[in-house]
Amino acid sequence: MELGKWLDERPLGGFQYRLLALCGLCMILDGFDVQAMGYVAPALLEDWGIAKSALGPVFAAGLFGLLLGALLFGVLSDRIGRRPVLLTCTLMFASGMLATAAVQTLPQLIALRFLTGLGLGGIMPNAMALAGEYSPARRRASLMMVISCGFTAGALLGGLLAAWLIPAHGWRSVFIVGGVAPLLLWLPMLRGLPESARFLLLRGRAEQASFWLRLMEPGLPADCRPWLAETPTAGNSVAALFGDGLARRTSLLWLLSFLNLIVLYFLSNWMPSLLRAQGLQMRDALLAGSMLQLGGVVGTLLLGWWIDRGGFRRILPLCFLFAALGLWLLGQVEGQALWLYALLFCVGFFIIGGQPAVNALAASAYPTSLRATGVGWSLGVGRVGSVLGPWLGGVLIGLAWSQAALFALLALVSLASAAVVWVYHRDSGRPRRREAL
Repeated sequence: MELGKWLDERPLGGFQYRLLALCGLCMILDGFDVQAMGYVAPALLEDWGIAKSALGPVFAAGLFGLLLGALLFGVLSDRIGRRPVLLTCTLMFASGMLATAAVQTLPQLIALRFLTGLGLGGIMPNAMALAGEYSPARRRASLMMVISCGFTAGALLGGLLAAWLIPAHGWRSVFIVGGVAPLLLWLPMLRGLPESARFLLLRGRAEQASFWLRLMEPGLPADCRPWLAETPTAGNSVAALFGDGLARRTSLLWLLSFLNLIVLYFLSNWMPSLLRAQGLQMRDALLAGSMLQLGGVVGTLLLGWWIDRGGFRRILPLCFLFAALGLWLLGQVEGQALWLYALLFCVGFFIIGGQPAVNALAASAYPTSLRATGVGWSLGVGRVGSVLGPWLGGVLIGLAWSQAALFALLALVSLASAAVVWVYHRDSGRPRRREAL
């Protein structure tokens, strides 16, 4: 039984839906905890009486932890498996969030956001890789984007909960919820989260692969032996991202992720504080910031559907062009609530909704033996942009840049993202079927 062909020929079943649910819930909590600091920031600033620019290092520390976590745990997963890494990372970020609820000083907050970020950074590349490796090729990209949508949904949920929790229970309550929830999910993950059968076959562990496949399809004959029409990549897994004709593709994917995450994390971390500075009430500023995440959820689902039909080559350049237009318009709106909410939704649709498409493009670009490493390093290098975005925001805000100037700069970055996608597909020619899907 060739595993890839067998998965492609059978419909999705209960085993796969449970796997997708566990990965999706893990991503929801990942998104909630990553974004928590942005929602907590306005209340923390008022509670501690510190300047907005003082939170720049806090944002940067958490995102630097995400960067290292994506790099380290992506590579580790391609060595020891997806399951143990996901279980370990979930415990790590749950513990970090609970500890953050007790911080008393800025240095403590910086250190704990870094350590929490390490665990959070390992979630996305491994959840996407595991979901993709149990999905049929015809639906792989859209299913991975649905999993990625969990991250955006979690960020949206964070805004809605923060708008209720902070006025009622204080900003520390957000971190308590963000720590308890993954601990509650960990036991179902321990019982039901499988290891990737593709990974096990490439490692020569056919009996273990058969164990998970029989849970997936109890009717498999006892003498059925799965195999995989794919060979492991030789050599160091990170270096292999630049071998076998992958160097240009890898470089462009890294650049694309870097550029988009500059914009995404600038918006996610600074929008509530910028809106609060415009005079919006705390609850209104948090809810307005949540419109970004709501747009991202809708954008992820619709962009995934469009990409299934039109391919990355047609959809992604338009996505970032429209994002640039929305960002420029956002800089022209101040104090106009209806237009502000609408533009935040549209910008979230294309910027936040576009990032899962970038992740799915990266996952489709590499073979199984490099998939978690490829996605992890694409995200990890992109996280340099996620660190740079909030830090640069703090610097520019400290220099008293106007809102129009800030968003004009972000619009230029999104134009550059559209250009990178165009170059990626121009150089690769007409994409092969697995890339187009």
